[in-house]
Amino acid sequence: MDLLDWHLGRLTSRRLAVLVKHMPRDSAVSRELDGDGAEWTVTDYLLAAVVDHLAAANWMFASVNTDEDSDPPEAPVAVPRPGDRTETEETPDEEPGPAQTPSRSELLRFFA
Repeated sequence: MDLLDWHLGRLTSRRLAVLVKHMPRDSAVSRELDGDGAEWTVTDYLLAAVVDHLAAANWMFASVNTDEDSDPPEAPVAVPRPGDRTETEETPDEEPGPAQTPSRSELLRFFA
């Protein structure tokens, strides 16, 4: 497939739009548009959320069941997700950005 075909009229605009829209997640266009998030599927985001919630539940259980005189357990650290910024990347004037979540269309496809 060559973009010159579109310019010469051998490829319609509609067909070109369909081809671009349905490119694989590992394509260069997807990586450019989504960054590291192109590699993550809805399943990956859901698994990361499950791990985070289980870690928080275990931490709460351990916190409640420790002796009052002992040091409390350390709070769990969330699984890093694409688009998350590390502390070294943040400047002091900026607030940390929200974690990227799956788009509405990805969630609708998953739950449909």
